[in-house]
Amino acid sequence: MDRRTLLKNMLSLGPAAYLANSPLRSFAFDGPVIARGPFRPDWASLEQYQTPAWYKNAKFGIWAHWGPQCEPEYGDWYARGMYQEGSDQYNYHVKKYGHPSKFGFKDVINEWKADQWNPDELVGLYKEAGARYFVALANHHDNFDLYDSSHQRWNSVRFGPKKDLMAGWAKAAKANGLHFGVSVHAAHAWSWLEVAQRQDLKGPMAGIPYDGKLSKADGKGTWWNGYDPQDLYAQNHPLSQNSADNGMIHRQWNWGNGVTPPSKKYCALFYKRTIELIDKYHPDLLYFDDTALPLWPVSDVGLQIAAHFYNSSIKRHGSLEAVLNGKILDEQQRKCMVWDIERGQSNEILPYYWQTDTCIGNWHYDQRVLDRHRYKSAKTVVHTLVDVVSKNGNLLLSIPVKGNGTIDADEREIVRGIAAWMKVNSEAIYDTRPYSVYGEGPAMVDTPALTAQGFNEGKGKPFTNEDIRFTRKNNTLYATTMGVPDAEVLIKTLKGKSVTRVDLLGHAGTLEFANSDQGLLIKAPERKPTEIAAVFRIAGAI
Repeated sequence: MDRRTLLKNMLSLGPAAYLANSPLRSFAFDGPVIARGPFRPDWASLEQYQTPAWYKNAKFGIWAHWGPQCEPEYGDWYARGMYQEGSDQYNYHVKKYGHPSKFGFKDVINEWKADQWNPDELVGLYKEAGARYFVALANHHDNFDLYDSSHQRWNSVRFGPKKDLMAGWAKAAKANGLHFGVSVHAAHAWSWLEVAQRQDLKGPMAGIPYDGKLSKADGKGTWWNGYDPQDLYAQNHPLSQNSADNGMIHRQWNWGNGVTPPSKKYCALFYKRTIELIDKYHPDLLYFDDTALPLWPVSDVGLQIAAHFYNSSIKRHGSLEAVLNGKILDEQQRKCMVWDIERGQSNEILPYYWQTDTCIGNWHYDQRVLDRHRYKSAKTVVHTLVDVVSKNGNLLLSIPVKGNGTIDADEREIVRGIAAWMKVNSEAIYDTRPYSVYGEGPAMVDTPALTAQGFNEGKGKPFTNEDIRFTRKNNTLYATTMGVPDAEVLIKTLKGKSVTRVDLLGHAGTLEFANSDQGLLIKAPERKPTEIAAVFRIAGAI
């Protein structure tokens, strides 16, 4: 059966029915076997999953979404945008490096040296900011492994920095007592890099192919002699339907809508690379930038990886300590892993633990964000954290890293601002659970719905000091105002509660309060401990 017939069958039957009968469903290949344990590579078995206590209590993680696409310092998805004729990144690339037929993404990798990278200093800074776990990018859609990979010759030990970046990050996380995580995005290189097969349609270079179809034989006399660009670009396949439409990649993200099905060899290689990553660096958290699991539903390698990850965690720790993040999950899948919402938040308290991932700027470092001072403020980050935790979630925050391995002055100031707030108020974050309601206030009216992976961030009403979010720890309730409180704070939710004591974190002494017929009325001190958000610790409300 040829690929077009396979694709036609998938689209006519639907993913679930197709998968049940698909010759791509389960691979037989020479590679590492799944670790023995209670988990099998199927959804029903993965429903046994229970979120580990460390993750439930940690609440806050920081992420280094850093790789060779940060070298140009010109924004996210650079390895794709540089091949889109007339785009901002294409124009920048031609001006800075040259035409993509002569200087492709493989050559950007060669420029990347990461010569000022100090993982111990950065992770130490993030620990001071209150992060309880740290996540590092292991590979992106650009297909370049940032570790000592036995299966992907295009990796950071052979090219670019010529360092094992995962080993450095893992060592720094351990030294700082943080749980270590990795993010894996490379499953989509197959279709994501199809732009590298293009050529200019106009201008002096019209008709000259970009470097996406180069082979090992083309490398004679070059710096990459002896290596095959197809091991990086993976473009020895027909283009997907409507591949010339730059937006099509989003509609084909779940391996439907006309995408060229990935080969067994491609899927098997992804499996081997990811199993090695797990076995060599022992992450506690594995983040997949995929719908459900990588290559699902045209392959079950994601299910095999999930089962291996869970079973190997049990073998290593004696109990399941692993967290697996996936996106756009159905109700069954949310029982199998931790749902990740990108640049957005749930609008309710969810029964299962979940995570928001967001960035203070662009995912890949962008000098223009610094030049315009357009990062999210420490206040915005704290408000997001408080809101997410009140709804049974965690926050994974990306701090963009420059190509040389450093973060800039504006970013350091933001991290210090988060640290200052957490130093006073983290009691209301760590080890907490949701209250019976997550909050009150005007921002709760007409909250925007999630779309695709999430993406409702910033679409709702701005928080004010009238917006309050709740968390609890044992018999203590924490009420956080999203801003500096007025002289008097009315908490309507606590009407009729027999409150016995109220404190303000960071303020010496108890506060005056009254159980009024409108709610709990608190007299706030004139001098507030923070300008970002005030936390009232309340006894007797639970």
